[in-house]
Amino acid sequence: MDIFKFYILNNLNCQFDLITYFFLFIILLVALPSLLYASAYLRGHYSSRKIIWCQALTVGFIVAMAGVVSAGNIVTFLLAWELMTLISYLLIVGEPENLQAARAGVIYLVMAHLGTAMLLAAFLVLYQQLGTMDFTAMKQSISLLTPGTLNLLFLLFFFGFAAKAGVVPLHIWLPYAHPEAPSQVSALMSGVMIKTALYGMVRFIFFLLGVQALWWGLLVVGLAALSALVGAIYALIENDLKKILAYCSIENIGIILFGFGSAMIFAYYQLSYLTVLALAAGLYHLLNHAVFKALLFLSAGSVIRAVQLRNIEQMGGLIKRLPWTAGMFLLGALGIAGLPPLNGFVSEWLTFQALFMGAGQMVSGEMKLFFGLAVALLAATSGLSAAGFVKAFGITFLARSRSTAAAAAGEVPAAMLAAQGWLAALVIILGLGAPLIFPLITQVAGQAAGLSVGVVFPITGQAAVSPVGLAFLLILFPLITAGLFLIFGRKNVAVSGTWDCGYYQLSARNEFTGTGLSKPFRIAYSFFLQPYRKMAKIRTAHYHVSSLHYETKTKKVFMAYFYDKLVGFVFHNANLFKRFQAGSVHIYLGYLFFVLLLLLTVWRFI
Repeated sequence: MDIFKFYILNNLNCQFDLITYFFLFIILLVALPSLLYASAYLRGHYSSRKIIWCQALTVGFIVAMAGVVSAGNIVTFLLAWELMTLISYLLIVGEPENLQAARAGVIYLVMAHLGTAMLLAAFLVLYQQLGTMDFTAMKQSISLLTPGTLNLLFLLFFFGFAAKAGVVPLHIWLPYAHPEAPSQVSALMSGVMIKTALYGMVRFIFFLLGVQALWWGLLVVGLAALSALVGAIYALIENDLKKILAYCSIENIGIILFGFGSAMIFAYYQLSYLTVLALAAGLYHLLNHAVFKALLFLSAGSVIRAVQLRNIEQMGGLIKRLPWTAGMFLLGALGIAGLPPLNGFVSEWLTFQALFMGAGQMVSGEMKLFFGLAVALLAATSGLSAAGFVKAFGITFLARSRSTAAAAAGEVPAAMLAAQGWLAALVIILGLGAPLIFPLITQVAGQAAGLSVGVVFPITGQAAVSPVGLAFLLILFPLITAGLFLIFGRKNVAVSGTWDCGYYQLSARNEFTGTGLSKPFRIAYSFFLQPYRKMAKIRTAHYHVSSLHYETKTKKVFMAYFYDKLVGFVFHNANLFKRFQAGSVHIYLGYLFFVLLLLLTVWRFI
């Protein structure tokens, strides 16, 4: 044991460059408000001892994520990576009596270790081929690897990190785990933890391997489009507030991968300018998503703390009872929907420009068509995202309260509001400050891609956009409108109730529901969602129906047609291995000895 400890400690190594500093900055941006938020959020829900335990785990989680992005060799990286996974698992299953949290934790742990297994395989191949665990030494000798080995490493690294990032079809853990974790942990997991997987893609695919084949980029863009659309569609039809945000994380991972994948294609064609532009656009959206998604999860946590509910159908009217929380949720929703002049608009606009300019640079008609389809799919995703947050904000905060809990809700403590305010300010700053911020991010992208390109990307002509100018116009236009109305408008204003079509005393039951609002999309995408209905008649007598129970659901396609069948197959065939459980220690030692001999033999010949 002492030898093992010495080996681990003696082989810990960190490295710091622009890529590391960029991701450490993101961790810091989200970690500070999350810890502040937790100091008030946990009070009243947990005992003092459990609060200390939860905060200690959260700090350990943050340190582990920092260790991942600053690791300088295989041992340090895997140690920090596993520590990050295990601590986040403990934070998800913090309530032992919560069976849903326990199930979510198991799904998360299985998918996380599936990804880790692929990463471990990639590192074993690298070590066996290059004879070093140090990332800098690997970078210097990566040219010794054959094209086949590089292709294998790309697949292992990409899918290993995709499992943690929530890329479709490896996304299934995300909508289960995020809702069960405390809100500040959800903010850290969605805002930062899944970004460590994207860090891995940048560090080990762009920086270490370099882009070696066109199909790498085509695969990434294809999965980006699938992730973005699947995430946006499921978010639009979901009624659980935290699950809505979890699915939106999948969608935004897809948007980021649009930038990463197109950068791979441009790197293959040696289009240096576009490579850095596309990669920087992806990194900018990565930063922006960390901020507005953390804000949305903290705001959602405030709502859930106030009403003790997660179903938005049971909320409503909260803008009057939680005005500060509602305002900051709205700001985050506008940011994630990509509306100017906020941060989400800038990074999505840059991604669009990279795709448009890439289509113009392609020689073959097939590649022009490919980029044209990518633009169309990204635009469709943006529209679905905007529609989803119209529903999320409107059903949650507007109209009348649809439950006694919503009617009795009150604003959350000042510490929770301060944490949200920090992130809300960043949503604005990262949008208006884009002309100053984006050139810095291009430096990070340039180092990751191994390119030395100018730090400023002047997009001119009809594609030019000024976030500050847009903000000025958006402020000036309503001011001019209000001024004209005050000067020339009617002086006498009559205040009365809204016209209700002659009905008397309409209640909250007459409001448009979230399910009704999303029904056109559920019909439009029925080929994918496969909606079905359940209806039960409750009778007082054979011919007299006193009430109806109506329920509409959709199938989780990837769960129903792949994962459920896979789990069923495993359980069905598990009995075949029961005969090996003889209950004898001697037999088990024999198994270990046999496996050890097998591994030594294999290692000898590879």
